[in-house]
Amino acid sequence: MYDVYGRRVDATAPPTAGCPVLDSGPLADIDPANNMPRTPNQAPCAGQRAPLSTARAVSTIPKAGVASTWTYPSPQMFFNALRRKGKGGDVVEGDVESVVAAHNGMNEATWARVLAWEAMHASTCPGGPRLTRFLGRPHDTSPLARLASFTGKPLPFDRHDWYVNRCGRDVRYVIDFYYDEAKAGTPGAFELRVRPALDTPGAALDRLKMGVYRAFHAAGLPCPLTGTAGGIAAAADGKGGGERAAG
Repeated sequence: MYDVYGRRVDATAPPTAGCPVLDSGPLADIDPANNMPRTPNQAPCAGQRAPLSTARAVSTIPKAGVASTWTYPSPQMFFNALRRKGKGGDVVEGDVESVVAAHNGMNEATWARVLAWEAMHASTCPGGPRLTRFLGRPHDTSPLARLASFTGKPLPFDRHDWYVNRCGRDVRYVIDFYYDEAKAGTPGAFELRVRPALDTPGAALDRLKMGVYRAFHAAGLPCPLTGTAGGIAAAADGKGGGERAAG
């Protein structure tokens, strides 16, 4: 089993022949907006032992500024990215496709959580939000994750910031990724914590409202604001559909 960065988490394995981190060429042309190469690299990595697919899966995540959705990296692109970042040294070529599938599934789950939060703004953004860009920040611990660590919760193994366009308004979301070794091999092994960054008073209000939704949902009571028993809280916690949930 591997985490979303392709690092083996269920066992150790001898590393494969690594690819050097290039100081020039396409891999060095990194977009600071998302820490990814500006030009997709589909060429085999130096030392690669087997060919990898260059086919790219289409996500369900709508892309801001266009009428299409985001496209996921191919197994070859993902493998190259792991080597460029110095990660996944124990990932063998035969496992890359399953690792990519897990990575894509994690992104889809993240977007479903974002949609749950954005459902609170359905009346002002009936067309729904669109993802503008995303930024990996694995070395930056969020304040919430740091606070949780003081209570004994382990630090997340990764963090992303997702920038969402809410019908012309930019909103930043913070996502912490956790891994529970005790649940290895089960769907509950990975945990996501998704919430709007406290960049504006509106984001703070959204967090307060979600706390109310969660408290009433946990008690089996209808939402005090809408009077319905919809699924915003459940969807935000990954326990229900996030597609424009109500109540």
